[in-house]
Amino acid sequence: MSGPNHTGTALPPPPFFLVGIPGLESAHAPISFLFCVMYMLALLGNGTVLLVICLERTLHQPMYLLLAMLSMVDVGLSTSTLPKTLAVFWMGAHDIGFHACLAQMFFLHAFTALESGLLVAMAFDRYVAVCDPLRYTAILTDFAIAKMAVAIVSRALALLIPLVLLAMRLPFCRSRVIAHSFCEHMAVVKLACGNTKLNSAYGLALVAMVFGLDVFFIAWSYCLILGTVFRLPSRKAQRKTLSTCSSHLCIILLFYTPAVFSFFTHRFGHAVAPCVHILLGNLYLFVPPALNPIVYAWRTKPIRQKVLSAFRLCKG
Repeated sequence: MSGPNHTGTALPPPPFFLVGIPGLESAHAPISFLFCVMYMLALLGNGTVLLVICLERTLHQPMYLLLAMLSMVDVGLSTSTLPKTLAVFWMGAHDIGFHACLAQMFFLHAFTALESGLLVAMAFDRYVAVCDPLRYTAILTDFAIAKMAVAIVSRALALLIPLVLLAMRLPFCRSRVIAHSFCEHMAVVKLACGNTKLNSAYGLALVAMVFGLDVFFIAWSYCLILGTVFRLPSRKAQRKTLSTCSSHLCIILLFYTPAVFSFFTHRFGHAVAPCVHILLGNLYLFVPPALNPIVYAWRTKPIRQKVLSAFRLCKG
């Protein structure tokens, strides 16, 4: 008869135990306060951007519609992990059910794939605006934006559902302690007592298909953009054109830099202390959603003006 902790039995699998940040247990309180502040900033900032874009008809343009989608994904990305992380830090609620863990894994990686796909769509938007401005409205219609959104969501579902199904088939007959503050794919797979080569290979392929291809297309777009910019006749025109891309470039750096570092330290950085890796993994999920609205509100004049107008009305 199979053991009760085999995931293929009729009995519900035992829960996993989320450690939090190993080695920094004494600092959980100040770290959780920092995470909570970033989450509040993410909710407030992204909610404000969404509200401004929804209410202001002049902002119903491709660039701002994509930004509104990014704000929704940012909120989802933070919410997929932070409430449980704070429960671990504040209330000692370390247990997480097997299926709840898989659900968290799915939403975490799905929202990551969605954000990466949206950054590619925004790079394409900037490419058309700079390299083919006369056809901008003809190319980036509302229908084209809708098709891009459907494609981005479909890709995330098609790639992430198999990831969860592969993890679901694994037997967990050893330790169920996850040395992390949330259910990250490889952190869960490493606990399995069966053959995990397929899971590891699919995880690597997933990173290549999402991050690898997306970074390639973003880099290609900006190579074409820079080629166009440097052919402009005056430096003033070059600076003005580049300034339209600055917000997007800041968000790309905020998202991909910690993501790539987190991935490589998890796979190959055996000399990196686990607490450093896990702390960076958390920051990668919480910092971009908190800072993206600030970057766009500050760097994008129409949004900045609408937000400042709203604050003046509130004060009045």
